[in-house]
Amino acid sequence: MLGYYFDLALRSCRRSKALTALVVVLMGCGVATCMISFAVFRAAAADPIPQKSHQLFVPQIDNFGPAHNWKSEPPILLSYTDAEALLHARQARRQVLIYGSKWTVLPDDARQPPFPQEGDAVSSDFFAMFDARFRYGGGWSSHADEQRAAVVVISSALNQKLFSGANSVGREINLDAHVYRIVGVLDDWEPRPRFFDVASTYYPFSHPRQLYLPFSRAIDLHKATTGQFYCSTNTVDPDLPDWNSVLRSECAWIAAWVELPARADVAHYRDWLRNYAAEQQRLGRFDWPPNVRLSDFMQWLHQDNFNVIPKSSTLSLIVSVSFLLICLVNVVGLMLARFMRRAPEIGVRRALGASRGAIYRQFLIEAAVIGLAGGLLGLLLTALGMAGIGKVFEPEIAQLTRLDASLFLLTVVVALLVTLIAALYPTWRAAHVQPAWQLKVNG
Repeated sequence: MLGYYFDLALRSCRRSKALTALVVVLMGCGVATCMISFAVFRAAAADPIPQKSHQLFVPQIDNFGPAHNWKSEPPILLSYTDAEALLHARQARRQVLIYGSKWTVLPDDARQPPFPQEGDAVSSDFFAMFDARFRYGGGWSSHADEQRAAVVVISSALNQKLFSGANSVGREINLDAHVYRIVGVLDDWEPRPRFFDVASTYYPFSHPRQLYLPFSRAIDLHKATTGQFYCSTNTVDPDLPDWNSVLRSECAWIAAWVELPARADVAHYRDWLRNYAAEQQRLGRFDWPPNVRLSDFMQWLHQDNFNVIPKSSTLSLIVSVSFLLICLVNVVGLMLARFMRRAPEIGVRRALGASRGAIYRQFLIEAAVIGLAGGLLGLLLTALGMAGIGKVFEPEIAQLTRLDASLFLLTVVVALLVTLIAALYPTWRAAHVQPAWQLKVNG
């Protein structure tokens, strides 16, 4: 019977070519628009480190007080005092401190002029915590952190520029007139968004930093942050030469992460944070009750003030879904007109013994055939739209979108489901045609 219904569907499509084509075009355009926007939203909102994001947390400590914080929320960054306390307490499996900095690279080749390069000052657990992939070498040890060692990890792009892509581990690089030994070269590791330091990155989908140096070394060299610098009062500007005042201030400018594999570890660390803030209150540094947060990865990444997911991609998805719903309403009307024109045919079939269930199956299969055609058109339009997506959305996000097998399958499935949903009411109306009335009218 399935083959019979399929044959009836094809015959019906040939008889009503204009209506069929209009439904197919509506579904193809609606589904393609929705899928293109979904591809962009998926690229922007996807978990950038799904294999361990559930183990990553951001500690926050309110060192501003209720008079200066925002809606009772602690600052998203830490002061140097609190950052150092968290690092040396070692209450987590791994703990990382990060802040952005700018360096001047002095190439060995005199023909190459010096050039500025942004980097990150990080503690040694950084590479293991965020699953950084290396082409050559690796990160530095905690001992190198303690020794303020002049070591550096560089990106594959910088390695290509300076050393033509050769294994440069053990070689030296001159940064700000200081010599650093290269211990590792990253293997095209470009997390998007740059989730581990969103607060210090003005656009989280920008290109990654090319240099990673020990946090302690950058502090010793008085390297100011290139990221955000929050102060509860007008205490000190990070560009002033008084570096000790910066370190002693209550300004927040350092990102912190901890890796906590188990729930018990999370509970333990949250208690430790609360006890640490209470200790600072007892010492007179804080004159307010402990106010701390331990945000998990996705909670922290989706905070409104970070704007990690561009509003344009979210708005585009909402508009596209709305357009698909409009297409759905129009398809309902077209399907109703299409099916009800065949009321005499339905009446004859019912009079000859066809059940309502048979009518349902016939018209739903017909809708599925039209939906499949709409899905194939949607695939074509989606592919065309993806080719020009960089002209509508930010290029950094556009290049992350992929027309993969899952998007192909989803396009066809959505087209089928939407068409079947649109056909439910027209099919119900068709199945309830009264055979006696139709036979009387046509007789």
